[in-house]
Amino acid sequence: MKIVVIGGTGLIGKKTVNLLQTKGHQVLSASASTGVNIVTGQGLTQALTGAEVVIDVSNAPSFEDTAVMQFFDHAGRNLATATALAGVKHYVMLSVVGTDSLQDSGYFRAKLVQEQHASQAKTPYTIVRATQFFEFMDAIAGGSTVGNTVHLPTALFQPIAAQDVAAAMVDIALAAPVNGIIDLAGPEKVSMAALIADYLAQKGDTRTLVADSQALYFGLQLNDQSLNPKQHARLGAQTFQSWFASQHGTLTTA
Repeated sequence: MKIVVIGGTGLIGKKTVNLLQTKGHQVLSASASTGVNIVTGQGLTQALTGAEVVIDVSNAPSFEDTAVMQFFDHAGRNLATATALAGVKHYVMLSVVGTDSLQDSGYFRAKLVQEQHASQAKTPYTIVRATQFFEFMDAIAGGSTVGNTVHLPTALFQPIAAQDVAAAMVDIALAAPVNGIIDLAGPEKVSMAALIADYLAQKGDTRTLVADSQALYFGLQLNDQSLNPKQHARLGAQTFQSWFASQHGTLTTA
C-alpha cells in the first residue's frame, strides 16, 4: 500500500521509512525539503493522493512558545483536513507521554492542540505518545548546563530508543486504528539525573552533574509521574546498556 511519512527525513522518520520499505510498501517521505509543507499545506494534497496510511512524525523547527503553537496548530489542522479529503484509512500521529498534564510548557500545549486536531478529524486515527528518546540525552544535558555543571531532576522517566519508536509506529500504522491513544515507553524506569550522569561518564564528558529534586526540565517541575505513562504502555526492547553499546561501543564498568 502507499504510506506517507510526514517528517520522513528526521530521526524517527528515516527509520520508519526504512522499515516500511523493507516490508515492501510504497513509501513517500514527505517534508519541507521534499516539497511538502504541512504548515502552509503546499504539496500536501498531491502527496496524500492514493495514500491508505499517513504517519506524522514531524517536529517543530522552533520550540519558542508562539512559533511551536503555530507549527502544530496549522500542521495538525491541515493534516486533519487533507487526510479526510484523500480518504486515508489510518492517520497515525507521534506525540509525547505527559502532554496532557504538562500544560505549563508551551511545547506541550502545542502538542495537545495537535492531538485535538487528529482526534477531531474525520479520518480513523491513532495517537502514539512516546517517552523521551535515548538519542535526546545530549540535548537534555545541554539544556540544563550552566558553566561546567549540569543540574537535572531526580524524577523517574522511562526513555526509549528511536529505533524502537520507529518499529512501534510501523506496527501500529499497519494495524487497525484505535481512535485513541497508545503509550510507548522504554523497558526501564530510572532517575533522569542518574541515567544521564552515567551516560556522560561513559562518554568521558567532564561536566559535573548535580542531581536535584527541584531542578527544572526545560522549565518544568517534574515528579515521578510527569514523564511516565499513566496507563499500560507498549514497551521498547532496547535497554540503555544495549542502546549505548549499539551507538558508542561497549559500556565500561566502574
